[in-house]
Amino acid sequence: MTSITLSELTNQIKETIRLGFEKSVWIRAEISELRENQGGHCYLEFIEKDNQSDALLAKTKATIWANRYRMLKPYFESSTGQLLSAGLNVLVAVNVEFHGVYGFNLNVRDIDPSFTIGEMAAKRLKIIRQLEADGIAEMNKLILLPQLVQRIAIISSVTAAGYGDFCDQLKSDTSHFAFYTKLFQAIMQGEQAETSIITALEKIYENIELFDVVVIIRGGGATTDLACFDSYNLALNCAQFPLPIIAGIGHQRDVSILDMVAHSSLKTPTAVAEFLIYNMQDAENQVVDIFSDILNNVQNRIENEYYTISQTQLRIKQTLRGWVVKKTNLHQRLISRLQSTIRIQLLKENIRLILLEKNIEIHSPVFLLRHGYTITTLNGKRLTSVKQIKINDKVQTYLHDGDFGSVVAH
Repeated sequence: MTSITLSELTNQIKETIRLGFEKSVWIRAEISELRENQGGHCYLEFIEKDNQSDALLAKTKATIWANRYRMLKPYFESSTGQLLSAGLNVLVAVNVEFHGVYGFNLNVRDIDPSFTIGEMAAKRLKIIRQLEADGIAEMNKLILLPQLVQRIAIISSVTAAGYGDFCDQLKSDTSHFAFYTKLFQAIMQGEQAETSIITALEKIYENIELFDVVVIIRGGGATTDLACFDSYNLALNCAQFPLPIIAGIGHQRDVSILDMVAHSSLKTPTAVAEFLIYNMQDAENQVVDIFSDILNNVQNRIENEYYTISQTQLRIKQTLRGWVVKKTNLHQRLISRLQSTIRIQLLKENIRLILLEKNIEIHSPVFLLRHGYTITTLNGKRLTSVKQIKINDKVQTYLHDGDFGSVVAH
């Protein structure tokens, strides 16, 4: 029986593969593993799965040597806006190799970014269509934003520049509205970001009655850092969250899927803070307008009622003067009857005055002061805007149980 050594067999395999694959071959595959060593070489594992059952159809090792990797990696990432990492579908040109000791291997020579871009766009579109088919894409947008948004749950990294910008913008607001913020720390980029942000949402949900809105913010960054915001699971959790979610991811690219499902989306964390401040200013203006309307209506009502009473009293006096000049018994009886009528009329007017006083009291500034409102004046005139005052002005503030003076410091 004829036999050959193992090395002779592996050499035959190597020669057969060399002759059968003299040129590079373009293959489509998914990267299941990717690691770099200290020498700058990249070691991968390519796989192929069945589209229907997800069963593994093929798997092989691959290598991108350092001199080639230094060119292919930045070329791919700058073209796609995506890190070259596990989980991506790629189109690569490979040399098929076989080594007697190390076995079968693919040596990557080139990569086509346009293929991966198409795969990413198709995946993103699939997620959007799935959210629409599930009927939840617009769900968070349907939640009414509270009229006063002051209690804010923030999802961000404590060290993120965007988080600092957001807090600084709220504190520097010249209107001095009171905002109560609570940070729920999360990883805002990379493979762990999706799970970390969802975990933060779950913690907020446990104390949901303490907050008006959820703000998800991070500073600007490379497009590759923002892939986590195109996640179906993250979009699913945000779309169905029972509080309005405001996104300020800090990017200038096309909107992410998170931006699409959030109640409101702004470009930067600073813009989110400005949005919240504007919301408070709008609410304040509405309250001031209502208060002014009430005050004007009460004053007009008082003037009209006192005019009516004065005219009635004048007519009564004129009537009395006409009757007292009559001396006869008939006149006396008429006077007596008139006096009785007058007493009834005065009693009615007195009751009417009492009711009017009650009505005036209910609509008076004093009544409003007892219910938590304050009135601030400058030189005796009520202030309606911070633009009416300047530093060192002396103002007077009235509350239900007294008043106090203040000097404007800033």
